[in-house]
Order: sequence, then structure tokens, then C-alpha cells
Amino acid sequence: MTVSLSHPALSAEDPELAALVAAEEQLQADTLRMIPSENYVSQAVLEATGTVLTNKYSEGYPGRRYYEGQQNIDRVETLAVDRAKAVFGAEHANVQPYSGSPANLAVYLAFAEPGDTVMGMALPMGGHLTHGWGVSATGTWFRGVQYGVRPATASEGGGLVDFDEVRELARKERPKIIFCGGTAVPRTIDFAAFAEIAREVDAVLVADIAHIAGLIAGGAHPSPFPHADVVATTTHKTLRGPRGAMLLSRESHAKPLDKAVFPGLQGGPHNHTTAAIAVALHEAAQPSFRHYAHAVVANAKALAGALLEHGFDLVSGGTDNHLILMDLTTKEVPGKVAAKALDRAGIVVNYNTVPYDPRKPFDPSGIRIGTPSLTSRGLGAEHMPLVAHWIDRGVTAARAGDEDALTAIRAEVADLMSAYPAPGLPTA
Repeated sequence: MTVSLSHPALSAEDPELAALVAAEEQLQADTLRMIPSENYVSQAVLEATGTVLTNKYSEGYPGRRYYEGQQNIDRVETLAVDRAKAVFGAEHANVQPYSGSPANLAVYLAFAEPGDTVMGMALPMGGHLTHGWGVSATGTWFRGVQYGVRPATASEGGGLVDFDEVRELARKERPKIIFCGGTAVPRTIDFAAFAEIAREVDAVLVADIAHIAGLIAGGAHPSPFPHADVVATTTHKTLRGPRGAMLLSRESHAKPLDKAVFPGLQGGPHNHTTAAIAVALHEAAQPSFRHYAHAVVANAKALAGALLEHGFDLVSGGTDNHLILMDLTTKEVPGKVAAKALDRAGIVVNYNTVPYDPRKPFDPSGIRIGTPSLTSRGLGAEHMPLVAHWIDRGVTAARAGDEDALTAIRAEVADLMSAYPAPGLPTA
């Protein structure tokens, strides 16, 4: 049984699990990871995640704990908070939420009552489940109303938010909370426009920047401050941290948000994750991270241009950030079929609905791709035509059922990846 030499204690104690870790390390090393919500973290972030801080219980906040022995933990959390405020220019930061969805739930608990009207981008249009969509708890406990994007057939602005429609909907429904941001939004979010509408209807504006936090930290996307009342984000994705979350806000919203996180929704924070968040924020404050964030966007734009040359239909016609949403209808291949074929070709993407998709969510028309991970490995704009070529060949092979072509692409991908080692992965 193959085991990872990078984890000797794990290999000795549980060789079966160690073998699975080793297999995942190899998979991440050999493939072109293009799911826009994934990335590679540094060795420092990995090490922080695996420290003895995982042994500690720390209910409460620095200086106000329900457990003793918090001398070091308080300093760790304070360090993460201070770095979050500095990187994002926020007055207040809470680094305790376990992940993005609980962070968003804390916003509801802080500023709304069950049954209140809340507003967000519809899931099929690129929004997130926790922005009031029906199958989520947020759509069950609250009255969710959704805005969308202009149809692709519009004379201009297809795939973009129609702010006249958003304003009209907000005036009609008078939501307590308005979310902007989402999981499949390839264009710059106009925080100022959303803030103007939120002020008109006296709503709390929440910017969900989970996907673009790293781009904002690196100056490659406009900041939600001072426009948003609250900013919610995960700490992985483009920020290249551990799987956690943060809430950033004005100081006037600090108390209700902190109370909503603890004791409202969760108990003790995951201190090892808090430490890794602090490391990621330290890295995000470095000049090299600014270069990375801009390179992510440059790569995405170069890839979008190359895909358009291959005849792909891109939602909104391209991208301003790290993410590209592709409608494969004209390629005569369903998104799920294409995604699974590309996976066999060593190109990891996810199938995704596109705006006004006539197909079902589990068998949609599109795929969603992004450039954070390949940029972390050092690939540049000069590589994007080749990546687009592989995607085109893979989609063509998916339509034809040509497994030999997919196998050939996988070998080519692995050959290129061997020249660009991934951060945090063991080297031979």
C-alpha cells in the first residue's frame, strides 16, 4: 500500500487513511485544478492548521472566555482579527465562523427576525443558497426574494445585474437585508450601486465576497468598504487560507454580529483554523500577494479570450475576476457530461447552471472554471491558449465519446504540471 512519506505518524497509525492522503496529493499535483472556489495553501498555512491549537476549547472572545488557559489563544485570535482589519480596511472583524454558510446565518440572526423579507441574487443566476434561496434554511425561515441578471439576448448587458430591476424589487418588497455577491458571478460587483439601493429602503447591505476576498485583498477588485454594512467571506478560495470564514463590519454592527456568532450559532472556535487564518492574512499583506491577485485576473481574462476564439459561449461575454461561466448549449454537450469528461482528462471543473438555464440543476447546461489554483502554481497568461485548447479538445471528445483523446490530454496536462510544483504539496 502506498503511503505519504510526508506524514510518517499518520502512515504508521493509519496506513489506509495515509494512502488516501497520498493519492489526493498526487491528484492535486498532476491535474489542472480549475474549480474557482479551490486553491493551494502554503506550507505555513498547512502547518498552522495542524498545530496543538486544535487541543484547546475557547468559548467566548479574547479577554472574555468561559475557559481558563487562554493566554496564548487570546493572542492568536487578536492577531488574526487585527490582520483582517488591516488587510480589508474594516473597523471590526470576527474570525470565529466555522465556514461561509454559518457566517451568513449569523448575519440573519443579528439583523432579522424569522419571517422577515430578505433579498439576494437567485441561485440559478449565480447567487448562493444562503442568500434566501428556497431549499436553504435562509429561504425557509425568512421570506426570500431574488433578483437576477439580464438575459443573454438583451441588446447589451446580457448576464449583468439590472440595477433598475433591483431597485424596483427592493422598493416593492422592503427587505431587511440585501445580499450582493455570489458563487458564479464573473463580473465586478458594483458595491456602491447596491449600497444606494439599500439606503433607499433602509436595508442592511451584506457583501458576500467569499469568492473574491483574495482579489480585494490584493487590489484586483474594488473593496466593499465603505459601501457595505457587513462583509461576509470564507478564508480559502482566492484568499488562500484554511477552510474558515470571517465577518467584517462597521464598529456599530460589532456587538450584534459577535453575539450572533457566539453564543447564537456556535460554541468554541476552531483555534487551529484561526491560527491558519492569521498566517493567510499575513501572506495577503505582502507585495507578492498583490502580484498574485492581479495575475489571477490577467489569467482569467486571457483564458476567456482564448475560449471565445474556440467558439465557447461565456456568460456576460467574459470575466472581470477569477471566474468564467460557460454555456455549452451551442457545443451540444450538457455541462455534467463535459465536466466529467474533463475530469478524466485531468482538468477539474464543476458543472453549473447558467442564467435562464432550461436544464435541471443536477444536469445543467454549463460549467464553471477559474484561475486561482493554476495561478498559484505559476502558470501565466502565456499558458492560457493551451489550457483553452485542452478544454476545447476535451469538450469535443465528450461529445464524441472519445476516451482515447481524454487520456491523451491527461498525459499532456500532467507533463505541464510537473514543471510547476504546487504550494504546500510534497516534492519528490
